[in-house]
Amino acid sequence: MTRVYDLFFKGGPVMWPLLGLSVIAISCALERAWFWFRLLTKEDRIVHDVLEAARYDLREAAKIADYAQFLPIGRFLLAPLRLRQPTPETFRLAMEAAGDKEFIQMRKGDKMLETIIAVAPLLGLLGTVTGLIGTFNNLNVGGGGGSADATKAAAGIGEALLTTAAGMMVAIIALLIFRTLITLQARQIDYFTEVGSELELIYRQIWYEPFVEQRVEPSNGYESLPSSREPDTRPIEG
Repeated sequence: MTRVYDLFFKGGPVMWPLLGLSVIAISCALERAWFWFRLLTKEDRIVHDVLEAARYDLREAAKIADYAQFLPIGRFLLAPLRLRQPTPETFRLAMEAAGDKEFIQMRKGDKMLETIIAVAPLLGLLGTVTGLIGTFNNLNVGGGGGSADATKAAAGIGEALLTTAAGMMVAIIALLIFRTLITLQARQIDYFTEVGSELELIYRQIWYEPFVEQRVEPSNGYESLPSSREPDTRPIEG
């Protein structure tokens, strides 16, 4: 621990913003880890219950989705189920709008991580350059300095390179976190698409199409919907 502490202070003032960026990256990773842990461990159960209930009672399915509103999948499934007798197009549009909104929330922290990935190496290089400038300014060039000055110069250069190493480490950590989040987001988009298509199919086959067929049957008290417009053959009076 003392070794790390000493290396940190040898790196110069640039190490402080690098430390701040590393703290932000780790904090973002922990917050996103909790978000994805809750979602991935509970969403399969919620989807199963909602789809099973939707086959028999849409109100019950909406109630289950309403209980799961603390998760993106719950809000996604509830959006079309809370509509009143929607057409399939409206049903799908509600799901797409809810999905787009949830995907924006899933990308929370991505911009910050991208910034850290870009800025951290540059800060490391800045610390190295300023450290080298200070090292060469302290050299006694042409003053008859011997091996002692060469040793001091080598030590100064080594300390200056610490910031480059630190900047690259912070950027690598942020990049790994970012790529992991991107992978999870891509899988979740595919999962939402699959679940949404299945829910829409249930709605079409079980609830919408049978209702339309019953409505056009004359035995149910409704007139048949004409398949085409027939010409009027009645005689013209007067």
